[in-house]
Amino acid sequence: MKNLYLIVLTAMVVVSCTDTDSLNPINQTRISDITAFATPQRVEQLVLGAYGGVKVGAFYGGRFLNYQDVRGPEFINERNNGVTNLFTWNFGVQSSTNEVQNFWSAAYTAINRCNVVINGLETSPITPALKITYTAEARFLRALSYYSLITLYAKPFTEDNGASLGLPIRLKAETNGGNNDLVRSSVADVYTQIIDDLNFAEANLPLTNSSAFNNSTRAHRNTAIALKTRVFLSMGKYPEVVTAANKIVSNAAPFSATSGVSNTMMPTIQAPFASAATTVENVFSFPYGPNDLQGTQNGLVHYYNATPVGGSEYSLASTGIVANVNWKMTDARRAFNVVILTKTWLHKWTKSQSDPDFVPVIRYSEVLLNLSEAIARSTNSVDTRAVALLNAVRGRSDATTVFTAASFINAQALIAQILIERRIELLGEGFSSPDIMRLRQNFPAKGLAPSVTTSDTQYLWPIPLNELLYNKLAVQNPGH
Repeated sequence: MKNLYLIVLTAMVVVSCTDTDSLNPINQTRISDITAFATPQRVEQLVLGAYGGVKVGAFYGGRFLNYQDVRGPEFINERNNGVTNLFTWNFGVQSSTNEVQNFWSAAYTAINRCNVVINGLETSPITPALKITYTAEARFLRALSYYSLITLYAKPFTEDNGASLGLPIRLKAETNGGNNDLVRSSVADVYTQIIDDLNFAEANLPLTNSSAFNNSTRAHRNTAIALKTRVFLSMGKYPEVVTAANKIVSNAAPFSATSGVSNTMMPTIQAPFASAATTVENVFSFPYGPNDLQGTQNGLVHYYNATPVGGSEYSLASTGIVANVNWKMTDARRAFNVVILTKTWLHKWTKSQSDPDFVPVIRYSEVLLNLSEAIARSTNSVDTRAVALLNAVRGRSDATTVFTAASFINAQALIAQILIERRIELLGEGFSSPDIMRLRQNFPAKGLAPSVTTSDTQYLWPIPLNELLYNKLAVQNPGH
């Protein structure tokens, strides 16, 4: 792996300290690995740096979520701009394509930041309680990063129970250009590591943080559980989804978490997308502001929010979910779909790129839909609780539609409606490609972009060229 892993905190750099360092004094603008973890304040800055690594523009600042959505059927590329993910949209990526290389680099840089924290805390003199909490935060972020990578560069777990090639699992902090060579572990092994990190996070994160802002922007116990429901759903492990979700979803409506942060859905769909939203529906979000930007052509508002003069990068496909006749025009979520220049654009994010919106990573409505689908699949029945969970999400925005068990002739009909609800509720939030792939479906054609079958080489992203050059043990995905 290319040397992309130095952790820089303003003018300070973590460097190695040995017994011979007295003969080679450390530059006073640098901090040794021992000193860097000497106080709670310094450790917290390193932890915040780990969050910062995941929220960069090339990762959760916007690009990663856009990759996941434009591979699906919901968006049309309007500007034919190779810089803004055209080749992802039209399934033309190669190992040297910018998005393929840049996302891998951003994600593994974020993982290494987490590893620096985790490894450094092992010998830190701060209190055991703080060490465990900070380690749990870093392991949550590492799990999120590995999960994000595995959804693009490897076959879905559901293809062959994870037997296919996955990712190099890097758990050691790297502060130089060595240790590049590492084989790709199996998809199953990568998911095992993700779940192990999330189990640790669930057991050791605080029940709540100090404020509404911290409860939505830093991990707590419910955050880890919520992410586990997504991960298990991707694996097709539906009973495990139910077990995890039941820890943070009450038995009956109005659904909410009964311990820890009181996560629940807000009364309106607009609330979790309001400026700097830190509601109890925002289980986990990345914050941004005038001094914390995502970078040029990275933010979601740049990709989707059209101006009356120039439109935007991606409009909503007229053949996508917006065409669903059962998505009523009176549904409050339709208000996000704005017609400008005869085309429809998604306006979930509306703030200027100079003062960006927060990016929601996990919303409580997703957890309810994860649980609803998992119950229907694991019981293979039109389960009344699964229907109630579906109604909770639909009813928040469309009170005129109420599903009952009689609405569905069998479990498959219920599951089909839940999948439609996911496409509506989570539109533009990075779920289109992962949902298609976990269900082993073909990608449908849209606009000039072709359809892509499960056997097509473009179904997966290739391993980046730079990884193959620097990691001599890495092998390419077949066909690339």
